[in-house]
Amino acid sequence: MNGFSLLQEKNELNVLCIGAHSDDIEIGLGGTILSLADGRRLNVHWCVCSARGLRSDEAHASATGFLAGANDCRIELGSFDDSYFPAQSRAIKDWLAVIKTRSAPDLVFTHAADDAHQDHRQVNEITWNLFRDHLVLEYEIPKWDGDIAPRNLYVPLTKSILDRKTELLMAHFGSQRSKDWFDTETFKALARLRGMECRAPEHFAEAFTLKKGSLLLRPAAQEHGPEVQRYAELAS
Repeated sequence: MNGFSLLQEKNELNVLCIGAHSDDIEIGLGGTILSLADGRRLNVHWCVCSARGLRSDEAHASATGFLAGANDCRIELGSFDDSYFPAQSRAIKDWLAVIKTRSAPDLVFTHAADDAHQDHRQVNEITWNLFRDHLVLEYEIPKWDGDIAPRNLYVPLTKSILDRKTELLMAHFGSQRSKDWFDTETFKALARLRGMECRAPEHFAEAFTLKKGSLLLRPAAQEHGPEVQRYAELAS
């Protein structure tokens, strides 16, 4: 599969990760974050909407582990009620709007619009409402609902990166191990299927939905303003 290089002429990359719950970002794009932090100045703003008590401790420890290779990171944890995001939409939007004022991302990660979990769908809707001029990639979360859908953008992972991702997940989220789907086999199985779909060199990948984007053949930031600097450029 032919690919393109993200912001290949810019060695520094600013990323905003938005998750509904304390393990969502790690499950959906943990391998991608670990890969991006390898050999590049990666600045990450990591935001979890619902993280309370033990889940807050797990979220902070896990984010710190995943971002160990990043140049700079900011971790923000909210305390919204799990499973009731549609009823808290205004408050969540206000919280993320404040985060937007403190962030200047080249790339925004959020939940997939077709996710079966109502909290995830609500976060997706708010993300698109707030970050209208950004490059947004939607990530997926495996679950018993059976909502795995076709994706149109892949990030190949090395076996060592995938192993590190699953090790961190299992090490930091003890509260989730009782769930029958939360295990190494699930995470590696999905990565293997996505790797097969994009013919990843080491057979594993994470998959995303790119709903909207501009493919620029030459930098046009000076012509169109600062927000257009968030672009994907063809690899040379």
